[in-house]
Amino acid sequence: MEANQFNIEKYNKAKERVKELKGFYGHLASYVVVIPVLIFINLYFSSKHIWFYWPMLGWGTGLFFHAVGVFNIIPFFGKDWDDKKIKEIMEKEKNAKWE
Repeated sequence: MEANQFNIEKYNKAKERVKELKGFYGHLASYVVVIPVLIFINLYFSSKHIWFYWPMLGWGTGLFFHAVGVFNIIPFFGKDWDDKKIKEIMEKEKNAKWE
């Protein structure tokens, strides 16, 4: 019975991971499509006033932090850190109840 529960947990974690990756790649794809369109619009219609770098920087920053979270580039933003902290807190609470 425990092996089956373990497989279900592994499946759910894998499913969640795929959902995270899909979300990131969708975010990246929309960035890659929209930013060149904004650059074209800016340069074609108002080349004297360059503004496309603002959405590019803002959205790029969001994309960077999305990548940090999904690919665990910085340990404090990753899911592993979250899981480790959750287990640590649960252990502390469990030990506090037994004292």
